[in-house]
Amino acid sequence: QVQLIESGGGLVQAGGSLRLSCAASGRPLSSYAMGWFRQAPGKEREFVAVIMWSGASPYYADSVKGRFTISRDNAKNAVYLQMNNLKPEDTAVYSCAATYAWTRDPARYNYWGQGTQVTVSS
Repeated sequence: QVQLIESGGGLVQAGGSLRLSCAASGRPLSSYAMGWFRQAPGKEREFVAVIMWSGASPYYADSVKGRFTISRDNAKNAVYLQMNNLKPEDTAVYSCAATYAWTRDPARYNYWGQGTQVTVSS
């Protein structure tokens, strides 16, 4: 069993930055690829980023490429999402998730956090 808990969300102005954290308990994350997803009101959940268990091969949605950075620290059993140059359209609930697969498909993720709200004002 893996429990994931996100933190670091909040209210920021456009152009600002936030760093989201995802802390795991229950078992190490080192065997999992870790992803970030987001869901805005009235919209479906969308893929944001994923990183391999080793920290290799980070991959990003086009909408965040160049602005967001996913990273992980297996020693701390945590994964992070550094969000820079935030835009109002980034406003959403952000969730971290774990998968044995290298994928952007949320159906293949085994564990999910509860999400943290990110609101970007214009």
